[in-house]
Amino acid sequence: MPHGLLARAGHIGGMTQDIKTDIVIVGGGLNGPALALALAQAGMQVVVVDALPRETRTDPEFDGRSYALALASCRVLDRLGLWSELQDKAQPILQVKASDGRAGEGAAPFFLHFDHAELEEGPMGHMLEDRYLRAALLARIDAVSQITHIAGVSVVGQSVQASGVSAQLSDGRTITGRLLVGCDGRDSPTAARAGISRSGWDYGQTALVCAVRHTHPHEGCAHQFFMPAGPLAILPLPENRSSIVWSERSATAAAIHALDDAAYLEALRPRFGDFLGPIELAGKRYAYPLRLTLANSFIAPRLALVGDAAHGLHPIAGQGFNFGLRDVAALAEVLILAARRGEDIASPLVLERYQQWRRFDTLLMAMGTDGVNRLFSNDNPLLRGLRDLGMGAITAIPALRRRFMREAAGLTGDLPRLMQGLPI
Repeated sequence: MPHGLLARAGHIGGMTQDIKTDIVIVGGGLNGPALALALAQAGMQVVVVDALPRETRTDPEFDGRSYALALASCRVLDRLGLWSELQDKAQPILQVKASDGRAGEGAAPFFLHFDHAELEEGPMGHMLEDRYLRAALLARIDAVSQITHIAGVSVVGQSVQASGVSAQLSDGRTITGRLLVGCDGRDSPTAARAGISRSGWDYGQTALVCAVRHTHPHEGCAHQFFMPAGPLAILPLPENRSSIVWSERSATAAAIHALDDAAYLEALRPRFGDFLGPIELAGKRYAYPLRLTLANSFIAPRLALVGDAAHGLHPIAGQGFNFGLRDVAALAEVLILAARRGEDIASPLVLERYQQWRRFDTLLMAMGTDGVNRLFSNDNPLLRGLRDLGMGAITAIPALRRRFMREAAGLTGDLPRLMQGLPI
């Protein structure tokens, strides 16, 4: 039986035989399937193991978040064959405005303003709801013969041999491959089993997430209100809706989250203001504790970490998933080029190229988002004045403003080919 067909047989027939493949990806969220698609385009055989049942992942209310996809991330999705079916469900981000805010006072005049008209490439990015992106990824990996998707089964052990790696599954099967990739979240068991330690801290904040419907059009403008307890992001969605990411001190957030819908809206309204008219909830409410977590290494023998398994960032800049996709694009490029040169794709030299490409960039973003959150999540009048002055200077100086806009669009730095919209 051909190598790839053996992997598919274990999935289709529900049989108990062991599985052989090229790459074993642990984690079936967003980054794992995206990486599988990128590698499959180069002919690699990939197994994606997801601890959650498929019906959990496909539930439209599984995750209430929406993603601020940078322009470079949209290019990745396009190269993976997804963007054509997602674009009509996405909302272009045409402007970004940031301002100070206090409950009951509404937002102050904005001190930062980006307008997409200054970028030759078009919108800085798009807002896309998790329910659409997740469904598209699952449907796409099902349609690709090089990918085997095993859902509702956990990886309970892993071991490294000279020429490969093995993953032991909770159903008794073993998967053997050349490389193991951890895409299994901020508490990555894959990283822990490999002996990779983590650094970070709890922010003492929780993000309250929901969608609201409003009467006035948002005109594609994303707003960030810097409140004393944490930022409130109002992000445009299609059909006069906005996604809310409302960071509060954890005790306050727990009390608000426990309220019924009417009381929850009463707490949100004075913070939101009335610039979009009356608001009402447009779906379920969610709460996500916020903490910084960085893997102290992105690699180990025959192992690489991607996305939240490598780095969990504060959502203040909306870069979490964008940085996950940058990991995906970088690792795929490193592995595919190594395979074309005849190298062992999981050799220390190959994996170190991935780490060197991604770890410093990620550390800079982690420290940047941490610093911005600490600087803006307070009510110190001196700090407010200084930071507003600094942010106002960014808006006032065209070259500096364009630089920051290109950063937000994911167009700066050493971009992987997929993020440039190019094939590997």
